[in-house]
Amino acid sequence: MVGIIMGSDSDLPVMKEAAKVLEDFGVDYEITIVSAHRTPERLFRYAAEAEKRGLEVIIAGAGGAAHLPGMVASISALPVIGVPVKTSALSGMDSLLSIVQMPRGVPVATVAINNASNAGLLAAEILGVKYPEIRKQIIQYKEKMKNEVENKAMILEKSGYDNYKSK
Repeated sequence: MVGIIMGSDSDLPVMKEAAKVLEDFGVDYEITIVSAHRTPERLFRYAAEAEKRGLEVIIAGAGGAAHLPGMVASISALPVIGVPVKTSALSGMDSLLSIVQMPRGVPVATVAINNASNAGLLAAEILGVKYPEIRKQIIQYKEKMKNEVENKAMILEKSGYDNYKSK
């Protein structure tokens, strides 16, 4: 099971993409709001009790100072994937740097700004190490992507760029 948390409900349009990916792979998840700055006790409780609740990976999205993923990683021994959420002030660069620049000993895997889909995929890949059925689905997913690109390349090469219609 994967925990998906975000610092604010304004992050939901981004973070729901991780949930969609996990649903596609049949991975159970929970999703909620946990603010590092406004609800520190809730954050501590969530991270401290995550493993007892059956979580195996946590995806944490946050904008601005983006302390949520790092704080969760400092409390829990579970793998944490940070999703930097785009902000209006600095276009998400503040969030990205806040999440990716964790101190030695407190790692947080980090995906691209607003790319919660990749966080869902990474969580599924992590779980795939333990669960062969998830790993099989990941392999099939990557094979499908490969085939789609090869098909598009073949069409482009045959038709030329002027006649190519993206599908």
